[in-house]
Amino acid sequence: MNEIFRNNLLIVIPFSILILIGLIMISSASVFIAEANYNDPFFYISKQLIFVSMGFLAMVFFLIIPSNFLLKIDWLLILISILLLVLLFVPDIGTSVNGSIRWIRVGSIGIQPSEICKFSLIIYISGYCLRRTSELHSLRNFLKPLALLSIISLLILSQPDLGSTAIICLVVVAILFYAGISFFQFSLLTILIAMLGFAAITSSPMRIARMMAYMDPFDPDVVLGSGYQLANSLISIGQGGFLGLGLGNSFQKNFFLPEAHTDFIFAVLVEELGVIGGIFLITVYVVFFIGMLNVALSCMKLNRVFQGLVCFGTTILFASQTLFNISVNIGLLPTKGLTLPFISYGGTSIIIMMSLVAIVLRINNENKLS
Repeated sequence: MNEIFRNNLLIVIPFSILILIGLIMISSASVFIAEANYNDPFFYISKQLIFVSMGFLAMVFFLIIPSNFLLKIDWLLILISILLLVLLFVPDIGTSVNGSIRWIRVGSIGIQPSEICKFSLIIYISGYCLRRTSELHSLRNFLKPLALLSIISLLILSQPDLGSTAIICLVVVAILFYAGISFFQFSLLTILIAMLGFAAITSSPMRIARMMAYMDPFDPDVVLGSGYQLANSLISIGQGGFLGLGLGNSFQKNFFLPEAHTDFIFAVLVEELGVIGGIFLITVYVVFFIGMLNVALSCMKLNRVFQGLVCFGTTILFASQTLFNISVNIGLLPTKGLTLPFISYGGTSIIIMMSLVAIVLRINNENKLS
């Protein structure tokens, strides 16, 4: 473990800081809603501590197993993910929350298949690109992963969950581009996904309303409806100023800002810790991404293509989801149901992301021994 720590300072240190900040902010942001819903102000932070503990157990597992083992079971991982996505639509199995069927309930435990799918797709597409490295330019081998992506995207979009669909498409396209598809293929794929995204937005009254709210969240016609989340997020950030109101002193988390401990936790962080706190968090993320990207580049130098693609895909996943979440919080993008990696409350999300971090650490340690 000491060797893993020394080899991965640019990953381990920012990762540890992010986990710590996440626990602190969930404890602060969830206190009022936890008291109201469960008569226990520490309900959400208690559960998050359990999730993080499970995440560390998952990290130990993935630190032990060789990365090549994931290559051997990539087909099984993607098959399990698709089955879980299908199970969401089976009566009495899939659970609807806020109009979206995103969770499978097993007793008191909720499993979010779309998060598991992010993990599986990174592993599977990386393995596929390794097996078809010299053939990716052919139409047949280029269309195979796109067919799989289409099936998964339709299943997730049907929940509905446009945010996760966009993240998954972005990650898959990035891995394919890094693996060597032509610029023409990349451009064609980007245009196709953009057209499908436009169609998904314009075909849903709810998404159109969110787009209208995004244009002007304080418009009297939308501020109490589709613009309510964004308007209160911007108020929260504005109240924080440069230095913030102090840890625990957010006003907006007191039933004004919906999803204060999940999707809009960044707004609460800025309100309490100020712009300087937000900049510090973003800086930690940037160092973290650079550390993982360095591992991906090292893999390519050592001709460890599968490992390099997994690390690159993981970096893109974390970076894109972080960018999307913060952009939504500050009004640069329409509202989506995306969590802030390692900071927002969530069981499946934190366990999956911690597992991916462990895989990157394992790969880097293997690189050092090569």
